[in-house]
Amino acid sequence: MTNLHTIHTLSDIYVGGAESCLDSLVAGRRVIVITDPNIDRLYPSLVHRYEHIIVGYGETSKTLITVQNIYTQLMELGADRTTLLLGIGGGIVTDITGYVAATYMRGVEFGFISTTLLGQVDASVGGKNGVNVIDYKNMVGTFAQPRFVISDVEMLRTLPLRELRAGIAEVIKVGILGDSELFGYLEQHANDSIFSHSDIMQQVVLSAIRLKVDIVERDERESGIRRLLNLGHTIAHAIEKCTRAVNHGEAVAMGLSAIAHASVRRGLLATSDCERIDSLLAAFGFEITLPVSMADILREVRLDKKKSGDNIRVVMPESIGRCRIVEMPFSEFEEMFN
Repeated sequence: MTNLHTIHTLSDIYVGGAESCLDSLVAGRRVIVITDPNIDRLYPSLVHRYEHIIVGYGETSKTLITVQNIYTQLMELGADRTTLLLGIGGGIVTDITGYVAATYMRGVEFGFISTTLLGQVDASVGGKNGVNVIDYKNMVGTFAQPRFVISDVEMLRTLPLRELRAGIAEVIKVGILGDSELFGYLEQHANDSIFSHSDIMQQVVLSAIRLKVDIVERDERESGIRRLLNLGHTIAHAIEKCTRAVNHGEAVAMGLSAIAHASVRRGLLATSDCERIDSLLAAFGFEITLPVSMADILREVRLDKKKSGDNIRVVMPESIGRCRIVEMPFSEFEEMFN
């Protein structure tokens, strides 16, 4: 078990075996687990040692209705401000748990055991919690740091290949925005067999978390450098709004390719680096052809919560391992894709 870092002394990040350290982290505390039916089925010994609340699967469960149902169950259980909420699951479970914990009784402590690659390298780390409103992702949310996050790569063995790839898309993003060595490491191991090697996955998860923790330490509330973590996501979120045929990681892969090509057209990124990005995405089986029209995507980008008036901030790659945040009129953003 590696204690990787702390975020503002509030959030301990652990990479290693979940059950080996959990008891010491919650010793003497009343714990209520929030999880989904799949985790309840796969890890009953972990879930059932505590009181627990089961939420539904998928983005359709990530709503204020679900949150209200959890509030009701917490009140029925007599949960108070000394209760610790423990989210065990992927990004949807941890987002819901964090939002509930930040708002129930004006805030209770919470922790996560992240069980998906996407959750381990992105969703569970950094203190952004939220739910969707009318299909718009994370439109309502909070900044609140979990007391701890445990990322156990052995738990990834239960995931289907498509979900593992979804997580790798976020790792590739990290490599492009700030870790050229990680990008190169992925190029060396660029095939699906990477997922069966715990030592490789341990290194991948550690590297991705290190960069995110470093960024969040400097900009917890996304007023500056943390915006870099949105690389590829402006397009990705719009794709997700237009179609349910792709998951988040697949949409991120498309967004990374699209913004890399846009950066080449603006003279910011070398063609050779853009080709490396496309090649690495292809090596992990990603389709980078957009599944809907660019006109539909741009229509949804207009509603992006990161848009400010007629301007939009866009993360543009300049090289493998370096990006910049560019604020531009939305008309200029549109022109990059026409």
